[in-house]
Amino acid sequence: MNPATAEFLRQRFTEYYKKTVLVAPPSIEQREWGFILFNPGAAETRMRRHIGFPGSGEMVSFIQNLIPQHAYYSTAYYEKPDAGTMADKGWCGADLIFDLDADHIVRGPYDQMLSRVKEETEKLLSILIDEFGIEPKTIDLVFSGGRGYHVHLRDIAFRNWGSSERRELIDYVCGIGIDPPAMLSGRLTGAPGWPGRYRGALIEYLGWIGALPEPEAVAHLAAIEGIGKDSAATFLKKREEIMEDIANRPSPMILKNRVLSHIVQQQEGEFKKRLLSRAALADEPVTTDTKRLIRMPTSLHGGSGMRVQPLELRELHDFDPLTDAVVFGTRDVKVDAKFPLRMPMLGSTYEIQKGITTVPEAVAVFLCCRGIAEIA
Repeated sequence: MNPATAEFLRQRFTEYYKKTVLVAPPSIEQREWGFILFNPGAAETRMRRHIGFPGSGEMVSFIQNLIPQHAYYSTAYYEKPDAGTMADKGWCGADLIFDLDADHIVRGPYDQMLSRVKEETEKLLSILIDEFGIEPKTIDLVFSGGRGYHVHLRDIAFRNWGSSERRELIDYVCGIGIDPPAMLSGRLTGAPGWPGRYRGALIEYLGWIGALPEPEAVAHLAAIEGIGKDSAATFLKKREEIMEDIANRPSPMILKNRVLSHIVQQQEGEFKKRLLSRAALADEPVTTDTKRLIRMPTSLHGGSGMRVQPLELRELHDFDPLTDAVVFGTRDVKVDAKFPLRMPMLGSTYEIQKGITTVPEAVAVFLCCRGIAEIA
């Protein structure tokens, strides 16, 4: 980012921070804060952290005077949040956090990535509410301003959980460490949970195999380690019977079928793909980290220029980040794009050519924050 671009962005961010109402997190006096500043030409990005505020007024004044490119606060609560070392801070607990980032889920056009990560967020919320009985009013949902969503669980019951307890929960959400015999034991009750999701994924997979021409189906199964062509052909003849057993007569004895046993042990492939489609693909390290810094809701994301937008759970379905989290306007700005691209924003799609071009201010801010363009 050259100095002219950094100054353009800093002016736009100043305009936003001078007029917006910034919302402080609960228990602000126990939070550590970190900021990355606009610093064009710096060899590396550095964060100013180990900062504490006694109240929201001091936090707002600090941000309005400094105008950071990125603003973060700790998910943890500390006795001395501004202490210079983690050991001296005095950890008092932490919110339970889930981070869903499209980068870890799918690659493609930005708008498609945002759509996909919203689906994962909806699945996560359903698991937390329907399967764990978490009260919706204790869940804070935030669009990250970049490529995903943050889900904050502030219920005091989770505050003192260590990394191991948090790991168990995120493993469940992500479908990690599933035990096939346990999934195929007992009767289905209709209650939400992994047994129903697991059996549904397996039945869907076996139905997909049955729709293939027989030579293709045999070749597909034979490509799985431990399965030969003869075993595959025999299995296909029993496929419908096996599907019936999975659906209506579940038993771990089903896995005595050697072909089925090899299918469910795969770490990737068609069955695994269907199984993961029923998980909520949150970022595991974020949930297990009890001292994480996370983006401040109502701040601006320095990598997109969009607002880190708090949401009511009911708002998620209709929320469009490329309209609802955009805070800048449509006045013309000239930028020098590094390569051609298609950029949807504010209800329109802009075909941007390499070189100097004129775009709305909101698009210019996004392109410059992303390093795709410089101010012309």
